[in-house]
Amino acid sequence: MKRRDFLLLSTLASGISAVSPAWAFNIGKMLDAGKDLAQSENLSDADLKSYFDQMSAQMDAQNQVAGPATAYGKRLVKLTQGLNKYDGLNLNFKVYQTKEINAFAMANGTIRVYSGLMDEFSDDEIRYVIGHEIGHVQAGHTKARIQTAMRTSALKNAVSATGGKAAALAESELGALFEQVILAQHSQGNEREADDYAMKFMKAKKYSPQACVTALEKLDALSGGSGASWLSTHPSPKERAERMRAQA
Repeated sequence: MKRRDFLLLSTLASGISAVSPAWAFNIGKMLDAGKDLAQSENLSDADLKSYFDQMSAQMDAQNQVAGPATAYGKRLVKLTQGLNKYDGLNLNFKVYQTKEINAFAMANGTIRVYSGLMDEFSDDEIRYVIGHEIGHVQAGHTKARIQTAMRTSALKNAVSATGGKAAALAESELGALFEQVILAQHSQGNEREADDYAMKFMKAKKYSPQACVTALEKLDALSGGSGASWLSTHPSPKERAERMRAQA
């Protein structure tokens, strides 16, 4: 399975179960799906948001979410104070209770931080991770990935069967979409772009820019065997730490 640098070993993906499709599509249109690959490019922002809403709802249902009264929940509220909206994106935050060191963002404003990451990182280091993941969204990386995913057979057919509009996807289709859009490894170029965004984010919010460096240094140390999932989807933290040090 493909991975990205800052989202770590895909324990999350292993929780996705394949089931028989729960939604019926127009068979005639499905047979013509091959004629309409361009429909994936024509999905509106509202259509794309619908897919991310479905993915985030399924991920929340499949993971143990830390409640607001828990230590993780209280800490998340504190460190994300003033971040309900940033750069035109309405953000919603939750903590998944798992030892995995990970986090992810979706283009609908979903931000999920794993308790394993919170155990290892300071508040500002977590904010760097949040800024980095927002950077992937704002640079269009996740949008481009979902459009690419829609060209694959199962998802392409689902879109084609509804005339190119957002369809309600079955659990197995949501799992495939999550893997291709969220869990696939980023390129070095995408990582640098998201890191640069994160540095600007940290400075704009008056968080410690040095946290970008220390977070990446921790990830580099963790790559020696802790199973940090974020490393499997984001490349070379050591080299990136040096880039961030120059900017900080």
